[in-house]
Amino acid sequence: MKVIAVACIVVAALGIGASEVRAADDEHAGYYYPGPATAERYEARAQVMPDASRTIRLGFVTGMTQAQFSRPYPPDYAIFAKGAEAEKLIIVALSDSSYATIYQMRGLLAQLTAVARTTDLFREYEVEDLFTFFDLAKLLGFTQITVSNGLTYSHQVSLD
Repeated sequence: MKVIAVACIVVAALGIGASEVRAADDEHAGYYYPGPATAERYEARAQVMPDASRTIRLGFVTGMTQAQFSRPYPPDYAIFAKGAEAEKLIIVALSDSSYATIYQMRGLLAQLTAVARTTDLFREYEVEDLFTFFDLAKLLGFTQITVSNGLTYSHQVSLD
């Protein structure tokens, strides 16, 4: 803990921004996506489900991926989970022309919210008009979502 505090002081003294500190702590940055340039915290309306687990999260991303591959056209983004408990959800654009900006990626997240609101889970909890895709991720036990165009930017959302 002291090492982290000292590192933060050194980084602050050098004038390096907070996003660069996050990127240094992010073992997936530079491999799956560029280091996050921006970040936000989302105060989830949902609580983690009691049966949320690594297996559930991996099943979720596997189901999303299978749905993409069942379409007659190639997927335009990859969705996968990383971390020891598969607690980090990552969405990366697969072509240069899709999701070129954070605004286009937010559009995708809005579409994923629309899809999430049609699920039995949201209907069962009677939250289909309240919860978002971020809340679905929280229900499943994800703690972080990273979105990227796979080229020039990435954005991280911490689910609180």
